[in-house]
Amino acid sequence: HILPHTDTPSKIVTMTLAIIGENGVGKTTLLRCLAGDLSPNAGRIKWAEKARCGYFAQDHAADFAADLPLTDWIRQFTREGDDEQVVRGTLGRLLFSGDEVGKSVQVISGGEQGRMLFGKLILQKPNVLLMDEPTNHLDILSIRWLERFLNAYRSCAVVISHDQRFLNNIVTHILDVDYGTVIEYPGNYQAFHDLKLGTRERKEAEIARVEKIIAEKRAFVERFRAKASKARQAQSRVKQLEKIEVETLATSSRRYPKLRFDIARPSGKDVLALEDVAKAYGQNRVLDGVSLTIRRGERVAVIGANGLGKSTLLKIVTGNLERDAGRVQWGHETQVGYFAQDHRDQLTNPKQT
Repeated sequence: HILPHTDTPSKIVTMTLAIIGENGVGKTTLLRCLAGDLSPNAGRIKWAEKARCGYFAQDHAADFAADLPLTDWIRQFTREGDDEQVVRGTLGRLLFSGDEVGKSVQVISGGEQGRMLFGKLILQKPNVLLMDEPTNHLDILSIRWLERFLNAYRSCAVVISHDQRFLNNIVTHILDVDYGTVIEYPGNYQAFHDLKLGTRERKEAEIARVEKIIAEKRAFVERFRAKASKARQAQSRVKQLEKIEVETLATSSRRYPKLRFDIARPSGKDVLALEDVAKAYGQNRVLDGVSLTIRRGERVAVIGANGLGKSTLLKIVTGNLERDAGRVQWGHETQVGYFAQDHRDQLTNPKQT
């Protein structure tokens, strides 16, 4: 079993389990099998009789294909008997208020779309949550909101995430995909990390101890094999060596990339200048009068709540989005590299490796 189970088929165990591991080891595949999106090639998945699964996918672009206001979008998932107060109340819980609820789901940020999907799950009232990297694109306040929601959730949740702080705050069990196997650990991420590291260190110490004993016995055999008075002892150690087994530790699938960004040539002292930059999506003005100067050697973080225009600003300065007003001026010898939040436009050829 890799999921909570009891002897009572109708009972859902209260726990939050995180599936962690290197990219590409099959975490999303496993979650999609649990959600019924994929069929396993072997084995079977058996849920409790009363299990109702709600699935938060890693890629949810299709959920927002229709150009609908937030109120109409969330209304699709109401249950019989839910009224307009339920719709407005749900949006309020998701930190949307006032005129925000009339915005189109296609112009809100990735983090805001994530919050809308949480609203969909709230209205569906599942007793099992399957969530694939739910903190992607969320601002800090939204992540804290999600932590409070999951800690108050009195049922079962299965989460994939690389956010160690998030995992420390919400999980009760860790399912670690590594060393070519899957191992369940109790506790949060820090407890898992300490236990896994400690187990590995003890095994390595035990292997070192056994290898030292082997080396000592082999040295004795080599030294006294030809000596008549020690020949029996040497032969005894040969037999002991034949019985000793040294455990072979599997290699971890964890890989840590080594990145280095080489600069073709230094830029000028003034790297980027913005003057009165403005941008609106319909009636929603996200940027207005933005002016700043960035100089060589500075490291600038753009922070703020979801939907305030952070990604819009980066798209404008990199030439991926037209501004409504203002000026963008790159300095002498600047060469810009852009790492987008959504890479689908850059990864359009499925045959590329």
